[in-house]
Amino acid sequence: MKTLSNLMKRWVGSTLMVAALAGLSGCATTGQPHPSDPLESFNRAMFSFNDGVDSVALKPAATVYANVLPSFVQTGVGNFFGNLADVWTSVNNFLQGKVEDGLTDMMRVALNSTLGLGGLLDIGSEAGLPKHKEDFGQTLGKWGFGPGPYVVLPLFGPSTLRDTVALPVDLAGDPWSYVDPSSTLAAGSVVRVVDLRAAALEAGNLVEDAALDRYSFIRDAFLQRRESKVYDGEVPRKTSQIDAPAAVPTTAQVIATDASEPTPATEAAPSVAAAETTAAPVTAETVAVPAVAPAAPVSSGQFKFDQNPATSPALLKPASDTVQKPVPAVAEKATKAVVSAQTGEQ
Repeated sequence: MKTLSNLMKRWVGSTLMVAALAGLSGCATTGQPHPSDPLESFNRAMFSFNDGVDSVALKPAATVYANVLPSFVQTGVGNFFGNLADVWTSVNNFLQGKVEDGLTDMMRVALNSTLGLGGLLDIGSEAGLPKHKEDFGQTLGKWGFGPGPYVVLPLFGPSTLRDTVALPVDLAGDPWSYVDPSSTLAAGSVVRVVDLRAAALEAGNLVEDAALDRYSFIRDAFLQRRESKVYDGEVPRKTSQIDAPAAVPTTAQVIATDASEPTPATEAAPSVAAAETTAAPVTAETVAVPAVAPAAPVSSGQFKFDQNPATSPALLKPASDTVQKPVPAVAEKATKAVVSAQTGEQ
């Protein structure tokens, strides 16, 4: 057990060193990097390495696991390790000040560990106790620590600098890491990883079909989901997002000009208008102007522009004949499943 712990500490230390060295070489990256991904060249190399390991070993093992084992066995495995994860989730909920959620997690562990046959059955969910997933990286985010740059860790996958620093604490907070003997610990860890990968098999196919660049897709999905989890789904809106709608009416302001307000052109040449008035006296025939029917609105994209501003106070009207189709939910489903598998969420 001590040997495994020491090896893990050395691995985490070497990973941080590699990330630091990659930061020194990040300046050589060509093109404009993603704001949250200054280490993109290093991260893409690690992504390719992890993808190779997955293709050669993890995905084939997960495929056999999903096809051979009955579904109730797979459910039992997921429930067992999920019950262990609830212990650390409870601790992090208390650290974040979410006492009610922490107590709920403790009740889940008590019910599932007893009536649920050691966690094989999820009695807590059946009793109406919601399941949470919290880790020390989220706790640091709740305390005000920023995520830092995006990092892809060897074998562990997508992460951030904050989550990488929190990783040793999460490993120490996992009850399974204290199982003895080490052979049982290693065998259970392998089963746990394969079970998580099996749950993401379908999502992997969705990502391959939906994303042109799998690296960018997983990176953006991971960062958005992690931010959402830190704020419990209530991500504060940025200032740019709040002020953005104010810029929309400027188009209407350019088009819509008050008919009673004189324009620079009419003010610049008053003598011409006076000369025309003197040369052509006003008569009944010149006053009579045939009625002109209002021009038909012209459809353009999502709005209709009224050609006659005097007959309509609102120049921009929603186009009733234009229906905005919703974006398919494929990306959202793939995001949740892939990120859950990458981060080890139950």
